[in-house]
Amino acid sequence: MGQSGELAHRSPAGSCVPVTVSAVTGKNAPLVGYLWIAGAVTVAGAWVWLLVRAKQRRSRVKPVLVAAAGSFLLVAGVLLALDPGAPKHEAIKTGGLAGGSIVALYALWLNDRRRRIDEKRHDLETARQELEIARAEHDRSRVADERFARSVELLGHETEQVRVGAMHALAGLARSRPEYTQTVLDVLCAYLRRPFKPETAEDADRQDSAQYTPESERELEVRLTAQRLIADLLPPDDQGGAELYDLNLTRAYLEYFDLSHRQVGELTVRAARLARSNSFHHLVVHGGAWFTDSHSEGRLHMHDMVFCDLGWFSRLRCDDRADFARTRFFGPAKFAGARFRGPVSFEGVEFEDSVDRTDLQLPADAVLPAGRVDEAVGS
Repeated sequence: MGQSGELAHRSPAGSCVPVTVSAVTGKNAPLVGYLWIAGAVTVAGAWVWLLVRAKQRRSRVKPVLVAAAGSFLLVAGVLLALDPGAPKHEAIKTGGLAGGSIVALYALWLNDRRRRIDEKRHDLETARQELEIARAEHDRSRVADERFARSVELLGHETEQVRVGAMHALAGLARSRPEYTQTVLDVLCAYLRRPFKPETAEDADRQDSAQYTPESERELEVRLTAQRLIADLLPPDDQGGAELYDLNLTRAYLEYFDLSHRQVGELTVRAARLARSNSFHHLVVHGGAWFTDSHSEGRLHMHDMVFCDLGWFSRLRCDDRADFARTRFFGPAKFAGARFRGPVSFEGVEFEDSVDRTDLQLPADAVLPAGRVDEAVGS
């Protein structure tokens, strides 16, 4: 035989017959079928296990990992069963992606759960802080109420030093708790409305003296303290947007009362006794002002005031100097029956509304503006 015959003789034995994937998968067909069945069973069992763990509120990591492994087997097995000719590494990669997706979804769920837990924790912490603040505010209010009640009780103490201390305690309460300011002002005004007629040495000893008796001096010291604290609690006249407070001084005894450069809401000084000297100059009255039936025995300083609403001075009696210079009345003014026996000045007074000057009595040397008040004197 020749060389060609030898080659022909060797070719059947030495030639490479290609082995197809179908041949391999054909041999492993039962294994592939078991693969996806095992994956399906594993996934189902993992989900049952996951539900049991969820009810028991235990960790779900192990069921999720088992479900990921089952998903890998299920997807890879299904792909190999449906397409036996497909490359194995593609099926394995797809199965791995399926299993990884399960783990990734679980991680996303964990992050969302952690976020919701953090939000709930934050809400609980906020609610706790608000509760603590409310409890602290309640405690402060309770302490303030007790402090207020105790101070008011001490205003009736027979010792003047105790009464002065109680007034300062009330003023301190108003400064620390602004919601008490109006109430404290009402209490101080109520103290000034208590009946008081100072006795002089002339009344007591029948001597020619203008000095008060020691008892009257001590009571007057308490009243001067109340007057000073009232003025201190009022906002200054140049403070814009300030909280306005009302004063009711009906039938009060006032001596050296000074509300200058302050602002108030309503001011009621009906039937009051104004002794020595009292100053209301540069006071801004945003509400109504009533000085009806009051009696000023000393000097009355009311210049440069501003009355934003009505100003009532009906039957006001002034025995000494009264100064209304440059005062502005933006609302109705009433001086009906007013009596000015001492020097009085209305120089530069401005009336933006009606003026009732019925039976107004002024001294001959009164300083009047070139307007409606001097016309009233001539009428």
